Amino acid sequence: MSALFEPYTLRSLTIPNRVWMAPMCQYSAEVFGPNAGVAHDWHFAHYAARAAGGTGLILVEATAVSPEGRISPADLGLWNDTQIKPLRRIAAFLKERGTVPGIQLGHAGRKASTRRPWEGRGPVAPEDHGWQPVAPSPVPFGEGYPVPTELTTDGIKEIVGKFRAAAERALAAGFEVLELHGAHGYLIGEFLSPHSNRRTDEYGGSFENRTRLALEVVDAVREVWPGELPLFFRISATDWLEEGGWGGDDTVRLARLLKEHGVDLLDVSSGGNVKDASIPVGPGYQVPFAARVKAETDLPVAAVGLITDTAQAEKIVANGEADAVLLGRELLRNPSWALHAARELGARTATPDQYAWAI
Repeated sequence: MSALFEPYTLRSLTIPNRVWMAPMCQYSAEVFGPNAGVAHDWHFAHYAARAAGGTGLILVEATAVSPEGRISPADLGLWNDTQIKPLRRIAAFLKERGTVPGIQLGHAGRKASTRRPWEGRGPVAPEDHGWQPVAPSPVPFGEGYPVPTELTTDGIKEIVGKFRAAAERALAAGFEVLELHGAHGYLIGEFLSPHSNRRTDEYGGSFENRTRLALEVVDAVREVWPGELPLFFRISATDWLEEGGWGGDDTVRLARLLKEHGVDLLDVSSGGNVKDASIPVGPGYQVPFAARVKAETDLPVAAVGLITDTAQAEKIVANGEADAVLLGRELLRNPSWALHAARELGARTATPDQYAWAI
């Protein structure tokens, strides 16, 4: 039996294999008017193809809990009920194919209102429908980025409530896994790191204060997310700074707290909070961070980051470095990666009848 194709159970939910799709922004939602943030046929075709390709769990891209929380004006959203129906269509098809439908909720913080990658980097100008970002502190992401507005305590509480409301909508849309985005220098991650959080109130300074928002969001979401369904949390295990940032020790410490507050799995990534950080990118370069959390805590983990070939993915799971692998760019290149991997490993997995002759 291949470790990669063993089912995996969290709470009452069984995921058919350990090949999961990482949340990857498509920057393709409606931008203006009453349908802003609404998914359309691109999103359906994109996620449906990976479900037909045998992926065990698909995490729909970072979906904003408020208009101001979008990374770009073309991000998906779940801040109103209009946005539920198209996502329900996606979740239903994924379930029909035997894939578990999941979705990531996030708020971009100081990295909000930025251009789509193929349109260049940097902020969207006000005349192009950009907006003023918010953050824990008035510290810009980097040169050329706006100074964000420092959130008040009331503003923080309001955002916690928006995460809660978006989680209710995600449930109404039929998703069975919810992931909270605490990585890559977006709002929750900005609060975690002393590099971006310079506050002196109860949300800044000490580790306990900097992790307060993350735990408040988890608690608020757990109030409405059913007890039988899993809750994930994505973390950047390090800012890739020698000092003055978030690091591996912090991640292990937070992982234990997240477990106590009802998180079922830590999705371990890295970086994104320091614009010019030096990151030693290479095959599986983030796997050691996931392996450390798994070794030092009771919280299950998923590994992500340049996991591209079958033997590599199988080894990560078989060796106990992670409970599952999250594929990103490799699934963009090959939507049927899981079907091909199963064949290489001699494993059995559900194959659409329409594709069976080709696998």
